Amino acid sequence: MAKTTKWTIIGGGNGGQSLAGHLSIMGFSVRLYDIFEETIDAISEQGGIHVEGAVQGFGALEFATTDIAKAVDGADVVMVVAPATAHRAIAEACAPVLADGQIVILHPGATCGTLEFKKVLADQGCSARVTLAETNTLIYACRSPRPGYAKIIGIKKDLVVAALPARDTAEVASLFQEAFPQVVAGKNVLQPSLGNANAIVHPAPSLLNTSLIESAHEWSYYYDGITPSIGAFVEKLDSERMALAKVFEVDLLPILTWYKVAYGIDKPTLSETVRSNPAYDGIAGQKELRTRYILEDIPTGLVPMIELGQLSGVPTPRMEVVAKLGEYLVEEDFFGTGRTLKNLGLEDMKLADFMNYIETGNR
Repeated sequence: MAKTTKWTIIGGGNGGQSLAGHLSIMGFSVRLYDIFEETIDAISEQGGIHVEGAVQGFGALEFATTDIAKAVDGADVVMVVAPATAHRAIAEACAPVLADGQIVILHPGATCGTLEFKKVLADQGCSARVTLAETNTLIYACRSPRPGYAKIIGIKKDLVVAALPARDTAEVASLFQEAFPQVVAGKNVLQPSLGNANAIVHPAPSLLNTSLIESAHEWSYYYDGITPSIGAFVEKLDSERMALAKVFEVDLLPILTWYKVAYGIDKPTLSETVRSNPAYDGIAGQKELRTRYILEDIPTGLVPMIELGQLSGVPTPRMEVVAKLGEYLVEEDFFGTGRTLKNLGLEDMKLADFMNYIETGNR
């Protein structure tokens, strides 16, 4: 049955192709944008995306394009499914082509994604009255073995979305629920931002497995990499995130509970939990440190959480250790380039001012 909402998917990677194909199979009108011509050409040639796994079928697209103006024109929802490190460039590209009334959802937003997107649109002189929103995670565990083909390994049973300003959240959630009834409305964008589980389960285990990463051994990231000791460290790291959630008064699930809700896995430790998750079967460990688990999840995940801790007076010692160790090992200035309050244009705000901005969108 055809649906009336028109979706534009920005990003032709694993998540973008899975989402575009699945939405089309559901009956929505879908366009796909990507910067890589070979990806767009392959999808355009066959007219859509073959989907297998938890979803089966062929998702015929309205079109696939490398022209972002064409992709965005007339869309109700512009869904950005791309690494968080690309959000700034995508916002710059979208600024001159967005139109009044459109909804832009960062899926996911990592941490403080909408705050960065809003600043970039303002810096670029975007005058369109758009609604910005973000989710806490990608709704799938998925892979795209090649352009035009997507494998959806698992679909999460819970997804949080919230808008900036917070008053627009109900509208965004209602539209999102047309496709995914499991979507729930967050209190404000800090709920999905602090719900960024990637910042918790990616950087620390990666850094603590450096010798395995740089060895000749093939390994499974979750099954081999999150040992009992590493899992216990990550659980304590997660307690800092939960302390942030408490002071900012947003409902947040501890990482073990999140796995139970999202994947139906109920085990007493993180190590046992991830090893019992069939959606992680076949996810290989990386063979170099310079992957998104470090280059994305520290500057757009841990760094803004640390900044929120400093703003609110919540200690984040483990987060700081992981972020600094990451900087030293890959020789990147994550605190210079990442989503700090200064880089978000919010360094002059006190806690009360910041919360007013989150709720109203006004400085």
